[in-house]
Amino acid sequence: MPIAEDPEPRPSEGREPDGTAPSGPDGKDPFADLVLDEEFVQGASVKEQAGRTRMLAAQWKHTPPVDPGGRRSVNDGPPKKRFARKGQPVDAFGNPRPRRSPEWRTPLFVVLAVALVLAALNIDGLRNWYEERTGGDSASAAPVEQVAPATAPPTTAPPQVDPKQPTVDRPWAGSPAEGWPTSITVFEPKEPPAATGVFTAQQVAAQVALVKEYLAATNLDPKVVAGGRPEAALAMLDSETRQDAEKALAGPSQESDPTSWFSRFDARDAIPVGDTYRLQGWITVEGDGKRGVLVHTDFTFVYPVRPGPDAAKRAMAPKPSRPPRPSGAPAPTGPGAGDGAVKPVGLLTPVDDVAGDTWTARTLVRRIATFRFYDPAKYEVERGKIYFESNRSDVANSECDAGDGYYHPQFDQFAAAQAPDPNQSGPTSDPYDLTQPPDPSDVCGTVSRS
Repeated sequence: MPIAEDPEPRPSEGREPDGTAPSGPDGKDPFADLVLDEEFVQGASVKEQAGRTRMLAAQWKHTPPVDPGGRRSVNDGPPKKRFARKGQPVDAFGNPRPRRSPEWRTPLFVVLAVALVLAALNIDGLRNWYEERTGGDSASAAPVEQVAPATAPPTTAPPQVDPKQPTVDRPWAGSPAEGWPTSITVFEPKEPPAATGVFTAQQVAAQVALVKEYLAATNLDPKVVAGGRPEAALAMLDSETRQDAEKALAGPSQESDPTSWFSRFDARDAIPVGDTYRLQGWITVEGDGKRGVLVHTDFTFVYPVRPGPDAAKRAMAPKPSRPPRPSGAPAPTGPGAGDGAVKPVGLLTPVDDVAGDTWTARTLVRRIATFRFYDPAKYEVERGKIYFESNRSDVANSECDAGDGYYHPQFDQFAAAQAPDPNQSGPTSDPYDLTQPPDPSDVCGTVSRS
């Protein structure tokens, strides 16, 4: 095998072109004593640039760099696009395509338009909704002041309350009765029951309790107020009075109206809101010599109601004119021939629930009655039964002389189409003013507030 010859030596760095080591003026090698240690490297006056630095320098020589503005750190992550817009879409030939709105925008615009129309049609309900969720003004946000049960007639009428439209959610808005008691059990005579005539103090207290039980059964029982048959109240009446009341229930008329005894509404026209009502009044006890004891009561009951399914139709129907009662005549309590439309007692028409912002109304019933408790040793009486000495009622915000055994309030939402009532010709009065007894003339007038 032939022996390979050594290749021609290449000129190395630091040597002469002919390959010999460079020499100084004196012919010696200038690098013979050079030591390439760390001190030599650190003390070098000229340093070689990195390859990337030389590359960028050559590139920027022809294309100088542009300052992008802000500086970012490598830890900032990828840059975020602000106010970025997608490019205009193009078709296969490069022609721009029209942009289409997302499919959800059209239904959204339709819903918003419908909401605005509904809000405009029910601006009062929208205002009530806003007040309920924001607390309204300071007056509506303030707690309701509770009124103590009365023991005697007041000297002044309740102050005026900021008038607000009552609704299903706020049935007592704008009413002085908002702070009145809700139970008759909290009312007691001004003086504790004492022995009177032939009755002991315990017997007088039992008689007062019986009167309160009767008033609750006739005016505060939710079933009775909603138009149901008042079985519990009927069972408390003496035989003769019960017979009169049952005849009035079976055949109501102007001369024999069940509302003379019971507070009740026709569910087709007015439906009570809730099952709690408010009342104010007083009880007094008086001895009647050898005859027995008289228990006097004067109570005003307030009922919030909402329109029934036939309320609008009844409001627009013409009201027949009826002859007024003689001036000073007492409220009828006896039987009479039924000339009104007889309705099955307790027949309630089911209706769907209504919105909480539905306008409501209030009807006030003031009942002034005297109950007599005879001496059983001298009179033949039914023990534990109610006997009337007198009985009178006055109603505010109800159709005049309806004679069908129910109260028929007027609702503000039907006021524009309300048919005029020819029987409503009396003066305007305040039903919350309990300083004076009702007008004995029985003239049907108007009320200043309800």
